[in-house]
Amino acid sequence: MEANRLIAVFGAYGHTGRFVVTELRRRGWRPVLSGRSAAKLRALADDVGEEARVASVDDPDSLDRAFSGAAAVIHCAGPFLDTSSAVLEAALRGGIHYLDVSAEQPPVLEAFERFDRPARETGIVVMPAMAFYGGMGDVLATAARGDWTSSEDVSLGIALDSWHPTRGTRLTGESNRGPRFAVAEGRLQLLGAVARGRSWDFPPPFGTQDVVPLGLADVILMHRHLNAAGIVGYLNTAPLADLDDPATPAPTPADASGRSAQLFLLDVRVARGGETRRLVARGRDIYAITAPLVVEAAERILSGRCAGVGALTPGQAFDARDFLRALAPAGLVVEPG
Repeated sequence: MEANRLIAVFGAYGHTGRFVVTELRRRGWRPVLSGRSAAKLRALADDVGEEARVASVDDPDSLDRAFSGAAAVIHCAGPFLDTSSAVLEAALRGGIHYLDVSAEQPPVLEAFERFDRPARETGIVVMPAMAFYGGMGDVLATAARGDWTSSEDVSLGIALDSWHPTRGTRLTGESNRGPRFAVAEGRLQLLGAVARGRSWDFPPPFGTQDVVPLGLADVILMHRHLNAAGIVGYLNTAPLADLDDPATPAPTPADASGRSAQLFLLDVRVARGGETRRLVARGRDIYAITAPLVVEAAERILSGRCAGVGALTPGQAFDARDFLRALAPAGLVVEPG
């Protein structure tokens, strides 16, 4: 058993943060609850019986105190464009591993381009976007690729039956207005220049759906290590109407675990030389599934089951198929397409 069972959760009282705290405790880890709101932290600490430490990205000393003694930090407080650099710098100062649940491309790019070298020098792992829109697609594409060392195309289709966004998702949408990217000719290019809307034949229960290109973190992760000439992610258009409607309510629990009734499906296709390899993953609640994703990653890093240090994607760091099998207790079903 690992000697240090403390993992700091920054943004612990947010919607996803609470799922992460629950998952850590379920697995026998001790979450250190952290965030800027003392009142929300006290309420959560009273509820779960864990230590709370107030900290703000505007106060580096407070972050250092919040993460002191922890083996890793899981960063759940977006918008990550505004928060990830400060938390990453604190992780480096403290010599602790860093994971986050960002879906935004710019902070994920920054994690690789700015923080890879100092993380390697410090001997820690930096793993951004270890979430539904990020790590999930990267692991699935890596597993689908199998023994291929290169491919012509990686396409990821995501279908949701609905999308009740959290407050954090809405804040991120308001701030995430910069350029978005896909991969063409082996390099990142502006999404609108290389991808257009199309139809996608999803497995049941979704069937054929209109989809639009989606410039989120999974493309950045896959481009980091999959030698593919083209990489594009797509989302079906139906849930975007929910997202665009300010009257759409936040997620509501549909069972004792707190998961909503939302259904998701990811369909990844890797093509080379006229052959296509395909894997499908399905489950419930894109926010809830992020918790076992990021906690499984943290657990593997802290137990030494990680290929190296520095800024890594889960597809680089772990055995992709074994990682997906580990998510079966969380309700993730993976099957050939």
